[in-house]
Amino acid sequence: MSDAPDGHDHARPRYLTAKRSVDERARDRRVLSRLVETLPDRPRVGEAGCGTGLSVPTLHDWGIRPGTYHGADTDPRIVAFARWLVPRVLRRRELDVTATPTGCRVGRSSETDLAVAFDADDALTALPSAAPDEGFDLVLAQSFLDLVPVEPALEAFGRAVGGDGLVYAPLTFDGETIFLPEHPADERVSEAFHAAIDATPGRDSRAGRHLLDRLRERGARVEAVAASDWIVGPSPGGEYPADERYFLACILEFVADALGGVEGSEEWLATRRRQLHAGELTYVAHGYDLLWRPAEVTDR
Repeated sequence: MSDAPDGHDHARPRYLTAKRSVDERARDRRVLSRLVETLPDRPRVGEAGCGTGLSVPTLHDWGIRPGTYHGADTDPRIVAFARWLVPRVLRRRELDVTATPTGCRVGRSSETDLAVAFDADDALTALPSAAPDEGFDLVLAQSFLDLVPVEPALEAFGRAVGGDGLVYAPLTFDGETIFLPEHPADERVSEAFHAAIDATPGRDSRAGRHLLDRLRERGARVEAVAASDWIVGPSPGGEYPADERYFLACILEFVADALGGVEGSEEWLATRRRQLHAGELTYVAHGYDLLWRPAEVTDR
């Protein structure tokens, strides 16, 4: 797999790894705290769009110690990478890890502390099927609900969670894209980018606010909601944290794919790429973190 930006391939391992520092900085701590304090001990966790699987160690960083974890992603390449990567990350934390064909097991063979599995399948099908009889205590859907049709996702999550289960959907995009310094073509570029998202079947550039509406209509119990904006910019010395220069290069390519025929777009892109190279470009994307309990559990 190439590391070169190549359009809307959000499943490249380096892109997904590079965005982790952006995600953690954007995440609303109040919503996260509500999640941590509400979950039972050793929760059963399912994840939609698991990517490289690094939510497994991240859950531990948040103070959550799941008993089981089942991640699903449609890209078999990224699932294979997750199955390879996660056992190695956990071993570096000095945990007793045994690799399995679908993931890994943490703990001695006679007493498993955590069973991890990754599934190469559509999460909206895989998670309800993989849920234990009692359902998942938590379904995690990070940066996911702006990529899929919301109603089928809410139905699937309702089938996947248990009677008092939670759905945590942080970093759900909500239709604001800003690049700085300002440029005369910014408004045309952002409108074209959002229009391209909306023209893709199942996607929604304002998924965050629309998701809130759908949850209210369905009678879900919203435990917490807050804004969570990606903000990526250089230090005074022109350096970007971690691998965020690469992350921004990918974002520019995602935007570039939407700009065919937009007046001034070629000059806009050339300017933004020069600014990124010079350590002058800042990027902001508006999103929401949402935590809720479905109104009722649908038969699995």
